[in-house]
Amino acid sequence: MKKERKQRMALQTAKKNLEQVRQGAARSGKRNLLHHETVIRGQLRKLRMIPPEISPEYQGIFAGYAALLDDVSRRLLDLYNEKHRTAYVFEEVVTGRRESYWDTGILSVLLTAHIPQMVSAEFARLLPEDPGEEYREALLYHLQFFLHLGDTNTGKTYQALQRMKEAESGIYLAPLRILALENFERLNREGVPCDLVTGEEAFRVPGARHLCCTVEKAALGCRYGVAVIDEVQLTADPQRGDAWTRVILGLQCPEIHLCGAALARDQLIGMIERCGDAWKLKTYTRQVPLRVLRRPVKLTEPEPGDAYVAFSKHRVLALAQHFRRQGVSASVIYGDLPPEVRRTQYNSFISGENPVLVATDAIGMGVNLPIRRVIFAAVEKFDGETVRTLTGQEVKQIAGRAGRIGIFDVGYVGALDRDALELIEDCLHSQDAPIEQAVVGPSEAILQIGLLPLQQKLALWSARPESLSCYRKKDVRNELLVLDLLRPYHLPEAVEWRLMALPFDVENEHLMAQFERYVQEHFVHGRMELTRPLPLGHTRADYEIYYQQIGLYYAFCKNMGLPLDEQWVSEAREQVSACIRKLMEQA
Repeated sequence: MKKERKQRMALQTAKKNLEQVRQGAARSGKRNLLHHETVIRGQLRKLRMIPPEISPEYQGIFAGYAALLDDVSRRLLDLYNEKHRTAYVFEEVVTGRRESYWDTGILSVLLTAHIPQMVSAEFARLLPEDPGEEYREALLYHLQFFLHLGDTNTGKTYQALQRMKEAESGIYLAPLRILALENFERLNREGVPCDLVTGEEAFRVPGARHLCCTVEKAALGCRYGVAVIDEVQLTADPQRGDAWTRVILGLQCPEIHLCGAALARDQLIGMIERCGDAWKLKTYTRQVPLRVLRRPVKLTEPEPGDAYVAFSKHRVLALAQHFRRQGVSASVIYGDLPPEVRRTQYNSFISGENPVLVATDAIGMGVNLPIRRVIFAAVEKFDGETVRTLTGQEVKQIAGRAGRIGIFDVGYVGALDRDALELIEDCLHSQDAPIEQAVVGPSEAILQIGLLPLQQKLALWSARPESLSCYRKKDVRNELLVLDLLRPYHLPEAVEWRLMALPFDVENEHLMAQFERYVQEHFVHGRMELTRPLPLGHTRADYEIYYQQIGLYYAFCKNMGLPLDEQWVSEAREQVSACIRKLMEQA
């Protein structure tokens, strides 16, 4: 697809979303106002990447979002003034700082504009210009990187793991708990004793010198002979990318294998070379052809081996129900499903018990499945901020799941309407724009800087431009929300730092309430044993939230070193997973 066509589509999407975003902001309460501000800034950021001359409508659309941001920002500033008994004036805060205000938001600009010069000097002293210099121990070693880059479903990770198995010790870093679990079980099954550590469990195997873990749980101080880092293109993810950047720069393993999409190649090589390390590249291409269907697929004609992809849980469940009414059983996969339930759904599809799979884009990064046709039920998704058209890389990642060596010699890709088919074909034949920036997170060195609360220091950090253009700051809105909740408790910054890193959905009101309840139980009332969560109700959605509540209970106790009944956690997860499976079977 030509660049200009993409830009026009992006402009029309922004125009279409404007009224929806405006209404959402108008209805927003205090707690969600910061989220709406972030959404509006995201739209302005996308618009600023489009040349104004592309359409006469551009200026009006841009002005609409800019005015909306001003309105929401004034409300945020009023709340700040009320809370802190200050009298900051919106115009004074943003005058001369419009670019920074659009980039980082009114609160970041406010704090930045009034931070004493000495604090800024401390940032300059403690935080190196090159993020790689922060990992001094890793810089002492001459590391050898092996880049396994290319198409989806081509054996990149498999080849890297084969090398790891041969080493005396090794670590596999996964983007998802279910992938860490899958490879943990495979290695142990193949006679390689291996431990498992994720944000939700830790299993130790006697004599193990290998470890499978999620990327965020990697301990940089532990040395392994071989490391395998999966889905390295996620180094560009605005909210999780810093975890990949951290392990690429900070692991102290003499041999590191990076697996992922080819669009990450130049960024990865630049990061490696700036650290003075060596690299070798192996490019992977599909062995099974991928063909786009000539005609739209009819929902009344599902075939064995079909995977229908939608981009919301509601749509996935509706499609599965549609097929069941036709007498076709379907496995279901979406993000809120516990890994144990996902596995049973995968297995039912693999065995043929369920001939059809209906899933969100969660299948784009996960277990390899015997999929003959990938059918896009939509080509737009809500990305946490707005509804947008899929990127070329997203289409390729999902479509690449079609076809399997030894099972299906050809993989097919389809859609429910002709316009979507044309978009998919354009994406599959277009060259992906390379990743230009890796995401970096805040350094723990920030705790050494006094004079300001951690929340304000983090906001200041987020507003500071990176010295190297190949890096950009992590989106820290979730961390700022957690720190805002913690502010009345006056906890030590080191404790706040650990709490803000807990893995839970801060936008889920039930989980946020549970988190604050644990803060009160432990830090206000001095309780060492936290209250175990209880299910909200008996629907599938209730049990899905309950599973996440169990995870938060586990993570809070582990992170704070509190007594934890791991047997109860394990049994509770099994029970709630069984309830979800039963409800799905009855649906």
